[in-house]
Amino acid sequence: MDYKIITKSEEETIELAQNLESEKFPNMVICLIGDLGSGKTVFTKGFAQSLGIEENITSPTFNIIKEYTGGEMNLYHMDVYRLDGNIKNIGLEEYFNKDGIVIIEWADMIEEFLPEERLEIRFKLKDENTRTITFIPHGTKYEEICEAIL
Repeated sequence: MDYKIITKSEEETIELAQNLESEKFPNMVICLIGDLGSGKTVFTKGFAQSLGIEENITSPTFNIIKEYTGGEMNLYHMDVYRLDGNIKNIGLEEYFNKDGIVIIEWADMIEEFLPEERLEIRFKLKDENTRTITFIPHGTKYEEICEAIL
């Protein structure tokens, strides 16, 4: 089952991310999909703030992976856009088992390498402030999280 939410501001997108963070668990994988400017990094900022990470969260477009270790759990923020599906040299699978949380922007570009159980979140920009955010859980644990927060 898919779950759709409409947010009408950056603050509402951040609040949604903070609600999801309250249901976090080790090795959680969140896959963000959407066009440029659709809210993927804003969502990640809200999630990171709720984890207690004080660093400024920016898209790791040129770094590919940014590791944030200053919160309740480690956060591994990835942007795989520039990889063109070639993930051989980044050790992706290792991150899925580091007891932290993995958030991947542009995850649809590496879908065949993602774990079977994950939370897919699709962002669709309706206008400058309004987004339709669709949660697609893959696995029972993620379905339970969606039921709890949405």
